[in-house]
Amino acid sequence: MTVTRDTVLDWMNRFAGEMSEHRQELVRLDTAIGDGDHGTNMDRGMRKALEKLSGSEPADAGAALKTVAMALISSVGGAAGPLYGTLMLQMGNALGGGSEVDLESYAGAWRKGLEGVQARGKAQPGDKTMVDALTPAVEALEAASDLDAGLRAAAEAAQEGMKATIPLVARKGRASYLGERSRDHQDPGATSTYYLFKSAAEALAG
Repeated sequence: MTVTRDTVLDWMNRFAGEMSEHRQELVRLDTAIGDGDHGTNMDRGMRKALEKLSGSEPADAGAALKTVAMALISSVGGAAGPLYGTLMLQMGNALGGGSEVDLESYAGAWRKGLEGVQARGKAQPGDKTMVDALTPAVEALEAASDLDAGLRAAAEAAQEGMKATIPLVARKGRASYLGERSRDHQDPGATSTYYLFKSAAEALAG
């Protein structure tokens, strides 16, 4: 089983659907510990990404991800645009022009994406950010022997990482200004990251 351009296009369609469906949930989570715009921004950004994809006919999986990256960076405010844009851009660059991507290359692209997010946001696991969902998910994918099972395991790990942000005190981003008051709230960035992996697993399964 491999990841192709069409898999990525399906993934982005599904992720855009998740952002639309869960927009209010993400707004609610971000209102508690941030500036309340994460759901609105991600929904708008992914709508813009789908517009760009439908108008550009990317040649391969890497090109599709780079198209999404540019749309997110240009249309999403706050931290989410640069962070998600960096994730997609680093993944797209890592995949290059390959028409079919195997597990090793795909996991390697996710690792590059994670490194890009951490370089830009300066966050580590435990800081109550998207990195708390992204890191265990990437590690689950790297440990897998099969792409389909690996992505399912990654989605489960992202979900666990997302829930694990609830008791944490934020050390990065706007939530960090709240100090102890950021405890007992689920991080919105970790939540959207879970939906990113959930939709990736569903797209691969078809």
